[in-house]
Amino acid sequence: MKSGGSALSVRRWWRSARFAWQGVRDTWRAQANFRIEVTCAALVIPVAAWVGAPLAPVLLACALVLSLELINTALEAVVDLASPDIHPLARVAKDAAAASVLLASLGALGVGVVEVLPRLLQHLLG
Repeated sequence: MKSGGSALSVRRWWRSARFAWQGVRDTWRAQANFRIEVTCAALVIPVAAWVGAPLAPVLLACALVLSLELINTALEAVVDLASPDIHPLARVAKDAAAASVLLASLGALGVGVVEVLPRLLQHLLG
């Protein structure tokens, strides 16, 4: 697909962006874990900036967790649509997607423990 820099391609991009944000809103409304993860990111990022932690790993870890949660939600919806009955392969797909979020969350926790926590303690305890 060639964009050619036309106004039409810009409109198409904005339209696609609106659909993407609708996916974020739908996930926010439906998934308590996503709301928790967004809240954690909204708390950790400013704290990391305040204590002088390197922001790149913190931002990437947060983005990874949130992105995988969105993908997990999408996969769960597709699996439920394709296989409304309980099926072993549906369980495998859902569990694997959930495991990806869990592993990314553990990695993000590791980034927080290594990069943010020592600096925060140094700020608070002098």
